[in-house]
Amino acid sequence: MKACVYSSVALAVTISLLAGCGGGGSSNTPPVVTTPTTPVKPDPEWERGVYEPQSQFIAKCETPRSGIDPFTGSAYPDTQGTAMDEKLWLRSWTNDTYLWYDEVDDNDPENFSVLAYFDQLKTNELTPSGTPKDNFHFSQDTAEYNELSQSGISSGFGFSWEFGSTTVPRELTVRFTEPGSPAASANVPRGAKVVSINGVDFVNDNTQQGVDTINDGLFPDDAGTTTSFEFELVDGTTLTADITSDDISVTPVQNVKVLNTDNGKVGYFQFNSFIVTAQEGLIDAFDTFVEENVTELVMDLRYNGGGRLALASQLSYMVAGPNQTNNATFETLRFNDKNPTTNPVTGQSISPTPFYSTVIDYNEGLLTNTLLPSLSLTRVYVISTDATCSASEAVMNALRGIDVEVVQIGSTTCGKPYGFYPTDNCGETYFTIQFQGVNNKGFGDYADGFMPTATPNFDFELPGCEVEDDFTTSLGEPEEGMLAATLEYAATGSCPVVVTGNGIADVKTLRSDQSALVGETLIPIDTPNTRRDNFVLQNKINQPIIQERK
Repeated sequence: MKACVYSSVALAVTISLLAGCGGGGSSNTPPVVTTPTTPVKPDPEWERGVYEPQSQFIAKCETPRSGIDPFTGSAYPDTQGTAMDEKLWLRSWTNDTYLWYDEVDDNDPENFSVLAYFDQLKTNELTPSGTPKDNFHFSQDTAEYNELSQSGISSGFGFSWEFGSTTVPRELTVRFTEPGSPAASANVPRGAKVVSINGVDFVNDNTQQGVDTINDGLFPDDAGTTTSFEFELVDGTTLTADITSDDISVTPVQNVKVLNTDNGKVGYFQFNSFIVTAQEGLIDAFDTFVEENVTELVMDLRYNGGGRLALASQLSYMVAGPNQTNNATFETLRFNDKNPTTNPVTGQSISPTPFYSTVIDYNEGLLTNTLLPSLSLTRVYVISTDATCSASEAVMNALRGIDVEVVQIGSTTCGKPYGFYPTDNCGETYFTIQFQGVNNKGFGDYADGFMPTATPNFDFELPGCEVEDDFTTSLGEPEEGMLAATLEYAATGSCPVVVTGNGIADVKTLRSDQSALVGETLIPIDTPNTRRDNFVLQNKINQPIIQERK
């Protein structure tokens, strides 16, 4: 409306000026007609230290979406805006909700693209060990994120990769393949190392053209893309396979087994991600363990980067049972010091998350009345690596908070007692640390990870053994190095005298080989993180949202 009024006034002024032009007499020159224009709204401006409300900028997009959001059934909220609107929303949102908002540099957004601006909206402080405090700051295309988080489907080959070195001499090893995936159909086993991709020497090629070919082959943009792989297997033989990418359905719970040992029946399962589709697999696994009367449980979380906290709470209940979890807190969320009692994202009062004892309808976000199976164990064994993160660590911390002994076999976890509410704006979903979780005893200080040790002295040190990942044997086999060490500890209460992990990258040798290339620029290949690969990034997501059915 204001633009219309402005245009009318401008036209009237123009006509008035034309009528008053010239002296006496007539002229054959036709009058000049000026077409009025609507003024362009200037970009909002950044002012250091001044934070306007989020609502002033949210959903004002440089490229608005139109139509209906298939995941909500509602129209997209986007309106026409600018890149500066998007950046200033990120700035105000960060200042309101980021756990360490007062450690974020207030840089001029004009100097960054939208995503580059978000990337630097985080703390630069370090943990006590000297590592960055915030290693979990990322964003992802909203449509891709919704697809995986709701259905467990992503595009790719079905490999889970272990990146030993991304620069020459490179090392990339197959951790496992998703059941039914193209990688599994090609019979690529655990421990296979990539030798070449589409004819390019994967280990030694250091040209930009070669690296581009490797990246395109490893991370195809679309399903239906064929890549030629050559692998070296554990026994020294080679395997060549042309593998075509497809939409991969993630199977988060795998290798559910009951192992008969001298000490009784031991339940084992490999658990890769706390996504919605995991609930059914976990229930089936624990139904089996209850039916078989297992007396010990091994949770293989070595590659589980996290997911939904509600699922983590359910899993913890299934381990500990009703008596140990009764009236106890699974986790309490602590937000920044601006919000001591109120959740700044939901606006609700902060209340502890209980141990969820029933099935959850994740479509509706509601608890049901169907009771979960449980083992009521007082001890559990967790296999871990530095890829064990977030919700996986929350399970370990929560169980220790109710005095369930957690024995850790493997290596130090990633150290993420933090979480976030994935937030969409203009088609990009942003993940920024917004809370820290503490257990029933108020402990949540494990930013450098949980560490296995024979003599625990601190709350972040757990009884157990340091064991390297063993790529020479399939996961779930009693002979596999980490599981073998777990079974020996369960039988004897002590760690194996010698534990070797064959088939993994020799980091010292790799660094030595790389140091010999002084003067040559080493070109790294992409990793799932740099490619924003949703198959892996979903594993970083902590989502505590759930409602009770009234």
